[in-house]
Amino acid sequence: MSTIDTTINLDQVILSVLFVAGDGIEKKFIAEKLQVSEKEIDKAVERLQKTYDGDNGIHVITYKNKVQLASNPNYANYIGDVLNPIREKSLTRAALETLAIIAYKQPITKLEIEDVRRVNSDYAVQVLIDQDMIEVVGRKDAVGKPLMFGTTENFLKRFNLHDLADLPDYEELVERIKLIREEEGEQGDTLFRNVDDLEFNEELPDFLKGEDTETIEVPMAE
Repeated sequence: MSTIDTTINLDQVILSVLFVAGDGIEKKFIAEKLQVSEKEIDKAVERLQKTYDGDNGIHVITYKNKVQLASNPNYANYIGDVLNPIREKSLTRAALETLAIIAYKQPITKLEIEDVRRVNSDYAVQVLIDQDMIEVVGRKDAVGKPLMFGTTENFLKRFNLHDLADLPDYEELVERIKLIREEEGEQGDTLFRNVDDLEFNEELPDFLKGEDTETIEVPMAE
């Protein structure tokens, strides 16, 4: 491990760590990993807060003994003007794929969604929850009791569906998604597996084998 010169570059090391981390990090954890005292971390954070303050675009914030880089709240509207259109465009395909899987296989856990999509779906699931397209409908009777998701009434309204029986054929939906990808200049082959033929078998470590993994029956909304 490199030795930190606390009188010269501790501030910059912490700044670099926070930039790469994105999320908040406990000051105690930073101190342990950098082999410096928490008092030195506190002083470095205070110096950073004085440097990145006022009209600076980046601020250093602390909460629950954690420290994190954050954008200046005074510029929130400008940030939204620039980033929201980009996020909406880039998330369209991911959100559509995730929503389709949930609609056809609900109730379904996030792990099962990712087993179909083959990519992390944390953000897509959160976006769909924020847009009231999906909601938590129960917990699976499996290790960890993972949340299960289903579509909402707002989903039916947005897609002009009377009920889930009005959903288009799954293969037709996959073809539509392929066309979207091809129009975006991406590879046309779908990331989907056929959910109608898919059996979800969560791989368990040896010491957890034998645990009850039966799914709780959750009644669908009429």
